[in-house]
Amino acid sequence: MAVLPKLQIQVPNLLNDKLYTTKTMTLSLGLFLIGILGLSCLSTSIFNQQNQAIAQQYIPTIKSRNLVIDLGNGLKTNATLAYPAVGKGPFPGVLLIQGAGVGRPSPEIAPYLSERGFAVLQYDKRGTNGVNHTIIDTNVWGNATVNDLIHDAEKALNVLTLQPEVDPKRISIVGHSDGTVITPRVAIDNSTKVKNIVLMGVVAQNFRDIVYYQHVNLPLAYATQVLDKNHTGLIPLQQIAKTPVLIRDILPPSISQSNNTKAIINTLAKEFGTNGYVSIDRQLKPSLLKALENDTALKWLNSKCNNIGGCSKWAISEFNLEPDLSIIGNVSKSTGILLLNGENDSQTPVQQAFLLQQRLTDVNHPDHKLITYPNLGHVFYPSSQWSTSFGPFESYVLADLYAWLAAHSGISHPYVATSAPAKPGVNTNSSSSK
Repeated sequence: MAVLPKLQIQVPNLLNDKLYTTKTMTLSLGLFLIGILGLSCLSTSIFNQQNQAIAQQYIPTIKSRNLVIDLGNGLKTNATLAYPAVGKGPFPGVLLIQGAGVGRPSPEIAPYLSERGFAVLQYDKRGTNGVNHTIIDTNVWGNATVNDLIHDAEKALNVLTLQPEVDPKRISIVGHSDGTVITPRVAIDNSTKVKNIVLMGVVAQNFRDIVYYQHVNLPLAYATQVLDKNHTGLIPLQQIAKTPVLIRDILPPSISQSNNTKAIINTLAKEFGTNGYVSIDRQLKPSLLKALENDTALKWLNSKCNNIGGCSKWAISEFNLEPDLSIIGNVSKSTGILLLNGENDSQTPVQQAFLLQQRLTDVNHPDHKLITYPNLGHVFYPSSQWSTSFGPFESYVLADLYAWLAAHSGISHPYVATSAPAKPGVNTNSSSSK
């Protein structure tokens, strides 16, 4: 993470967040083949007694069923409960809350936890099909606010607690990215129901601060630290044209995403009035600020929204929301809190997690822990500090998540993943555990 002039940090690119929407990750679900061992006819008597093959039966580790959650006012959404196929319930429950955009949370979390002793509920955001990453009702989706999403998460929590497979006294909530805005609020409003919360890809500051980071501070840091090798304050226009982190904001998407180098260079030349060098302070920064102002003006508020990354009413509600830093101290001191963040997260930078951790220390929260992961990005997959690479969560992150939840949920014999790579995260300022 670059050292920036002022601490203004970024949420997922919430206006253009395609984390779970436009890049669906292809993950191996594991193909299990039923091995059939044919017994040879060693003699006539053996053949007469056992004229059959012995098949090794596939034993499922997870059961699941689909649910429908009534959100009120005639609105419903789909959900899935996954729980262990082996073992005696009721099991400790986990509610997954996704980040910005349409999709459900990372597909690795639910099976990882449910085959290890948890009953895990995930649900679609209102007006969407999270499994297929599609919008099914643009009116519902386009008018959703962050308060609506908090309300929906509380409805899902209530449904989880009522399932016969779930122990209602052992409920945890895991939120990722924008889900870390919703999760503590649900915990505060339901302190007697929520035993633990986990915030992954942490949001601490207000949405405006985080958007400023991504659209201004991050690209300026890249221009200064990577492109301006001679420290002249000038960078070649040709170099800007090859840098997605810069042109994504300066140019219209139709050009910046076109792979048409000539069109990109010509448009940049008109923007900066030069075919040579561009001043970082006098030209690039004002251009980025102008682009940010246009983006956050949200002039398309009254238009019908089918943006799978999020719509303007939601964005405005995020702008007006009190930040996590201001409300995290209201989480019950009996609720365990785990913070997980990649150190190369360019969407919710690790400084966000440090800020929230410091706040929890300041308010003397008795049970909080932060783990950071070198070289991992926003989806806990190896990334540079400048952009998010997409892939499955690293297994050691899932192992850390499971181990903490197991210890805080009364699972006496935690599953140990022997195949997990020896690449632990960095534990900082861990307070007493339950």
